Amino acid sequence: MNDNVQTASPRKPDLIVLRDPAEAPPPLVDAFQRRITYLRLSVTDRCDLRCSYCMPERMTFLPKKDVLTLEELYDLATGFIARGVTKIRITGGEPLVRRDIIDLFTALGRRLGHDLAELTLTTNATQLATHADALAKAGVKRVNVSLDTLDRAKFADLTRRDMLPQVLEGIAAAKAAGLRVKLNAVALKGVNEEELPDLIAWGHAQGHDVTLIEVMPLGDVEEERLDQYLPLNDVRAQLEQRWTLNESSYVTGGPSRYVDVAETGGRLGFITPHTNNFCAGCNRLRVTATGQLYPCLGGGERVDLRAALRSDAPEANLAAALDEALRIKPEKHHFRMDARGAAPAVPRHMSMTGG
Repeated sequence: MNDNVQTASPRKPDLIVLRDPAEAPPPLVDAFQRRITYLRLSVTDRCDLRCSYCMPERMTFLPKKDVLTLEELYDLATGFIARGVTKIRITGGEPLVRRDIIDLFTALGRRLGHDLAELTLTTNATQLATHADALAKAGVKRVNVSLDTLDRAKFADLTRRDMLPQVLEGIAAAKAAGLRVKLNAVALKGVNEEELPDLIAWGHAQGHDVTLIEVMPLGDVEEERLDQYLPLNDVRAQLEQRWTLNESSYVTGGPSRYVDVAETGGRLGFITPHTNNFCAGCNRLRVTATGQLYPCLGGGERVDLRAALRSDAPEANLAAALDEALRIKPEKHHFRMDARGAAPAVPRHMSMTGG
C-alpha cells in the first residue's frame, strides 16, 4: 500500500438539523474581539512532494492511529459550524492523498447553503485531475494550488519529485470542472524570483488568480531560511516597473491583500507575514490531522480537540476546548527572519499544522 494513503470512510449524514437560534451556542470571538469564521482543517500530514522550504527529504510522518478518522473530522467541523464558522478549507500535507477524502467533502458539502457558506481546499494538484469533478459535485467552488515554478527541472529540484506535468494536468482538470483556481507561489530568493512575472502572466492568461507568499520559518529544513527569504515589498517594487498594479477591494477571508494587474487583466495577491503583518484581521483557527488546535500559525499555543472528541462528553468538552482556544489566541505571531542559523520560529513543519 502507498504509505502516503490513509484509510477511513465517514458515515454519510442524510439530515441537516437546523438549530433553534435561541439554543445556538455563542459565536467564536477571541480576547481581542476578532470574530472567528474560518477553519483550516488538516486531514493528513502526508504529502507526495517534498518541497525544500516545507520539509526535509526524509520526513517522518505521523502514525495513522494518531490521525483523526473522517467521522471525527466531520464531527469536529460541525462543532465549529455550530459556533459560527462559515468557511472551511481542507488542508494537509496533501489532502487528496487521503483515501476516501471525497466522502468528507460530500458530507460537509451538504451543509452548504444552510450554515456553511464555503468549502474549499489547498492542494499541490498532483492528484487533482482524478478528483476535480467529484470536488465540484460535492459543492467546492474554488481551490488553491501551490505552484512555485513552471520550469520542470526547477520544479523537480524544488519539490524533489518530477511531477510538474501531473500538476498542470490537475490545474487544467479543475478549470474544466468549473472550479476557480488560485495559484499560490512561495517567493524564494535565488530560486524563482526571476520567474515570478512569467508565472503571474501565465496564471492570469489561464484565468487564474495568483498569490505570492513570503517563506515562513516553520520546522527544520535542510536549507538556511534566511537564504530563501525574499521580501515581497521588493518583489512588488520590481513588478511595478513592469506593470500597473491597482489596489483591489477584493477579499476572501484569508490574509491576502490584492491588486489588479492592468496589463494582464488578472488579480494578484500578497501574503506578507514579515513585511506587513496581517494579524489584526485574523479570523481563523487551524486544526491538525491529530486534532490539535493551533490558534496562531506562528505560535506554540494549542488545545487538544482529539481528547475532547474521544471523551465521555464530547459536545461539552469540545465547547470548553474551543473557549480555551479563544482565550489563548495571541494578538500576533512572532515570526523573525533576521538571524542566520537561527532555530525556526516554530519547530513543527507546515505540513503538520496544515497549510
